[in-house]
Amino acid sequence: MSEYVLPHSLPGEEERLALMSSLLDPLHRRQLQARGVGPGWRCLEVGSGNGSVGAWLAGQVGPSGRVVATDIDTSYLDRLAGPNLVVRRLDILRDAIEPAAYDLVTARAVLHHLVDPERAIRQMIAMLAPGGWLLLIEPDFLPVAVAEPAALRAFWQGWLGWAKAAGIDYHIGRTLAPRLAGLGLEAVAAAGETALFNGGSPWATYWEDSIAELRESLLRSGNVTEAQLGVFAARFTDPGEWSMVATFVATWGRKPAAAGAGERGR
Repeated sequence: MSEYVLPHSLPGEEERLALMSSLLDPLHRRQLQARGVGPGWRCLEVGSGNGSVGAWLAGQVGPSGRVVATDIDTSYLDRLAGPNLVVRRLDILRDAIEPAAYDLVTARAVLHHLVDPERAIRQMIAMLAPGGWLLLIEPDFLPVAVAEPAALRAFWQGWLGWAKAAGIDYHIGRTLAPRLAGLGLEAVAAAGETALFNGGSPWATYWEDSIAELRESLLRSGNVTEAQLGVFAARFTDPGEWSMVATFVATWGRKPAAAGAGERGR
């Protein structure tokens, strides 16, 4: 991945990412805490976006720890650099990595955009020290398969058709646990979280903003029509209408510890 479907330079993109952070950071933080992250840990975040998770991690690891926040575009991250938070440009598919350097590697909403997620996962595992944790959070659009009414379901099927043509895998969430287990990680497990929300709510606003930015691309693809966009808009602005779109699947696993070495967290 060398560019974003929604680049940082797009008007309103920083605000959209801030809204996404407010919605998904609580899930991400809970999972990081469950892995035991704390003082002295060495952490790497792939695809840091606006840096909200990296900044939080820096507070958790303290002055004796180190956080590296990476992205292919660091324009939203540079202002966050501090004594224990390093900002680095990183394309996880192409750039050199630091082997066995981190107690935790995490990425959120990155892999579903990549042409070769398997390589990215292998790269992240290679960066883990023995006993270190990998935590991935990715979407799975299973809920839209039963969206009501049928006209809204047709819109989401068109969205998924556009995504497939664009190389985006919105069903990757369900595949990560078996991938991690197959690559030799231990204590692999996963859990999904699905928001049920009404029109006009923060989640509805997030999807409205995303689809507004992608509107022309969706229409050009031929997978989505103006009428379908109208159905979506009506549903997602009406407080009386409730929807589910994506399950965000958190998946984690631990790199086997070297003989005689301790393990990080639980």
